[in-house]
Amino acid sequence: MADIADITGFREISDVAGDAADGIRWLADWDQWFAGLTFARGIGPDELAARLGALPGVRPGPLGATAAWSLVAETVDGDGVARVGRWGGWSFAVEHGLPAGAERLAEVSRDGVEAVHLDPQPDHPPKQFAYARDGELVCCFGLGEEVWRGGHRPDFLLPELIAAGILTPQGACARPADEAEGDRDRRVLAVLERRFGLSMPRRLVADTPLPAYVTCTR
Repeated sequence: MADIADITGFREISDVAGDAADGIRWLADWDQWFAGLTFARGIGPDELAARLGALPGVRPGPLGATAAWSLVAETVDGDGVARVGRWGGWSFAVEHGLPAGAERLAEVSRDGVEAVHLDPQPDHPPKQFAYARDGELVCCFGLGEEVWRGGHRPDFLLPELIAAGILTPQGACARPADEAEGDRDRRVLAVLERRFGLSMPRRLVADTPLPAYVTCTR
């Protein structure tokens, strides 16, 4: 089992049994996915928190998911709580409350950094994906709404989406009309997992106490 000190000290967390193969597609089947996830490659977790708008000097200490949600209820409107760490070559932030990554992804990605944001949108589906690099939003779309893509390179993932049978070469929907939502989301998450090498063991999102910051999204 990985030592908790490895997590709070931001060293790469050692794989434990089952974690190395977790990827991110398990999120499609997790009925407790309420927190936004922001990944950044090229900066450390502390810098990721700063770019997400971490309030200076506010460090509530290592928090698990339940404690982080409790802290969200005590913050002012527009603030969230980000639990941060590093896994699989990416720094990550588990964003409870308002996800700063949704608004600050270009800022997170400045100076050559890559950044990926996944927002579950539990109150306003569909789930959202966005990718930014070097200060620009490259590509974004809703899961299940890949025909409507944004960013300055909206077709950035088109080859992968075609290969996965999600879109046609013309960019139209190639899914079965009766495809289940879970299967739909799992296929898209698998594309993102492979393209960016993303992995996030469930225990880190759900259970593990991680260094936490209060972030201002306003």
